[in-house]
This record gives sequence, structure tokens and C-alpha cells, in this order.
Amino acid sequence: MFNYQCSMNRILFIDRDGTILREPEDEQIDSFEKFSFVPGAISALRFLRQHTDFLFVMVSNQDGLGTDSYPEDTFWPTQNLMLDILKGEGVIFDAIHIDRSFPKDNLPTRKPGTAMLTDYMTGDYDLTGSFVIGDRETDEKLAENLGCRSFILSPEMTWEKIAELIFAGERIASVKRTTKETDIEVRVCLDGNGKSDIETGLGFFDHMLEQIAKHGMIDLYIRCKGDLNVDEHHTIEDVALALGECIKKALGDKRGIERYGYCLPMDDCLCQVALDFGGRPWLVWDAEFHREKVGEMPTEMFLHFFKSLSDSAAINLNIKAEGQNEHHKIEGIFKAFARSLRMAVRRDITHFQLPSSKGVL
Repeated sequence: MFNYQCSMNRILFIDRDGTILREPEDEQIDSFEKFSFVPGAISALRFLRQHTDFLFVMVSNQDGLGTDSYPEDTFWPTQNLMLDILKGEGVIFDAIHIDRSFPKDNLPTRKPGTAMLTDYMTGDYDLTGSFVIGDRETDEKLAENLGCRSFILSPEMTWEKIAELIFAGERIASVKRTTKETDIEVRVCLDGNGKSDIETGLGFFDHMLEQIAKHGMIDLYIRCKGDLNVDEHHTIEDVALALGECIKKALGDKRGIERYGYCLPMDDCLCQVALDFGGRPWLVWDAEFHREKVGEMPTEMFLHFFKSLSDSAAINLNIKAEGQNEHHKIEGIFKAFARSLRMAVRRDITHFQLPSSKGVL
């Protein structure tokens, strides 16, 4: 193992088959015909090697292949080819740990066992700031056993996304807001998959907030206990204030974000939402409703929701909706806002700077 002397090194424990190299149907990369890289792996590894100080440690279960043909201290020819290609791109592993036992052997060296990695658990390594990158539950379990975090490749969690989250951090925030009128908890992950868990006591309002999560591709948790025995006003306003504060908190210093963000049709309606995370709250509202309520939500509260959200998130919102169906108009507005939010918070880690000529947002 490569011996680093500086204290508290962070590590990327990286699986090989299925993570760096494509895994064929028989799960055995035992010929050059089966050799190919997982899309995005080379560019992501190169970026992380160039722009972070993580140690690169390969950890692989090799299922015992090749032990009759190759000594214990040598690699597969395909692995040597992989390492040569990565080296040519500036990606060098600081250590490589291969377990050659068969699954049935169930040895502690085999992932998710940590016997191969005991030096990292006792040395000057920051495991809480380290990651396991893999493609299986065993990789996720290995991270748990090591006391670090994990990224498991999936259609949503691509190598490009992994590189972004490791380099720029996960944008997660939570806010609790308690008054005599409402008790609210909001949690946001701006780099999520569109999952939501929302309960405000107002069914239609919950449905609209779910649109923000689904179409904004953010994970959103909201709980609100409000004085609905009085009316809906306090619940809607305070949820907007807490949500805006949470989004602003999750964005952090805003480096690398697109900043601006969308219009969309919904049946008879056309809804437009332009958004700017410039730090100056403002709302332009051009939408009229001719029903008193949609569901149990007063239509007069739609403007109030976005005004409160704009104020607490410090964003400029320009909202316009036209059409005949009131339900379609407001749902279109929420979906257009979500899409605009999704565009505006997207990060470009290759241009990781503030999107402002002023140098401040």
C-alpha cells in the first residue's frame, strides 16, 4: 500500500468491474473482447484526480479468476490495459486491493468485509470524509462498514454526477420554523431525484409542492402543522418562507450555478416562469383566477406563496399564465417554476465561479 505521511487523507475507494469497466452478462472480464469502460468513468476520474486531494484506492472482488494462471502479485492483462489507459489520462491509483477468493469462501477480505483495508481504518485517514464508489449493494455495505459515504452508479447517479458531488459538495439543507400559528420542517436536496414526502394538511397544496420536487429534480421533505381551524393563510405563507430559506441555504455560495432559468404549455394554458438567483427578491405576477378556490387552496394565495418564496430565497421571479382552466393554470405555474429552478441551480464544475460580473450574488 502507498504510504502517505500527511494526516487525515480522504480516500475514494473505487470498485473496478461494473464501476470503471463495463461488466458483461457473465460478470467476468476475462478477455479483451469484453473490455470496455463505463461511460463517463475516465473523464470523471481524470477530473477528480486533477481537482481534488483524494487518494485513489481500487478495491475489487475478482471472484478467484486467474489464480491458476497469474501469481498473486500480478494483475490481469485487462487490468494492466485499464491502468495504462487511465495513466495516459493522468489517473493513477495510490493503492490497489484485489480479493481473489471465490464468493463461497466468504473470507473477511471479500467485500463488504474490510480485512483488506484495515490500514486505512487505523491510520491517519478521514473516513467520514471519504467515499466508496461502486455499482452493487456490497459496495454500499462496504462504505457502511468503513464508516464513510457511498455513491452507487445508476441511471440517475452517473459518473458525471458523482464527480460533481465529490468536487463541489452535496447541496442539502434543512429549516425548522415554529410560530404560534405553524410548526414547519423542510428538508431539501437540490441534487436529488425528484422524490417528495409532503404533508401540510392541504391536499391540493401538497400536490403542487410535489410538482416542484418532481419537475425540479430535487428531493423535498415538508411537514407542516398549521392553524387550519382559522384558515389556510398561515400554512401556505409560512411553508413558502421556510422552503425559500431552505433553497437559499442549500445553494451555499452559488458557485458554478447557471443562475437563470422556462415556459411550458399545459393543455389550454401557457405558463412562463423566469427566475434569477441574483440575491435581489422581486416578484412580477401576471395571472388571474376566477374561482375562489382550487381544491381547498384559495386562489388569492398563489401570488402570496410565490411572493413569500421570492423574499426568503432572495430570487427574482417573473410569472405569467394564460388560459381558461384554473387548475391547469396553477399547476402549469408550479411545474414551470420547478423547471426554471432545475435549470438555475444546475452546476458546471468546469467553470466553478460566480455567474456575476460583480463577483457577488
